[in-house]
Amino acid sequence: MQSILNNLQKILPTIKFEDSSTFYWSPQSNSIFMNKTALKTEAGIWALLHESGHAFLKHKEYKTDVGLLHLEVAAWQSAQFLSHKISLRINEEHIQDCLNTYRDWLYSRSTCPTCALNSLQVDQTTYLCLNCYSRWSVSKSRFCRPYRMQDRHKKTTSVKSQTMFS
Repeated sequence: MQSILNNLQKILPTIKFEDSSTFYWSPQSNSIFMNKTALKTEAGIWALLHESGHAFLKHKEYKTDVGLLHLEVAAWQSAQFLSHKISLRINEEHIQDCLNTYRDWLYSRSTCPTCALNSLQVDQTTYLCLNCYSRWSVSKSRFCRPYRMQDRHKKTTSVKSQTMFS
């Protein structure tokens, strides 16, 4: 474990590696936070490589749910690149399992509570169904359960009118 950390520190010399109860990348502090106990497992090492992928790519923020999924895919691709540099291999099934949690989260958030079709994100916390014109809000947090709170005025006639007359 220490040799893996030493190798990553050589590849990412400007990044700080700090103890934490969870794994995450903080662009604000330019730090990768890691759970040293979990680093005794393959999954823990893979999590460290994944967060190193975010750091390597200098990920800072995302504006949409799909944008977050793109960052996660890119971080895993970068993690695979980094793992090859230090003679490790990340299990592809593990990567897909991790990405599936984001795909499932995105699917839940984007499913219209009225007609159950997938819809369009219009801002960081709002979705609009292009089928029935329902609008709903979701939490900003990517860590919370995907609640969908439907707006009181379920349908947005102005969007329908704009589409028909534009």
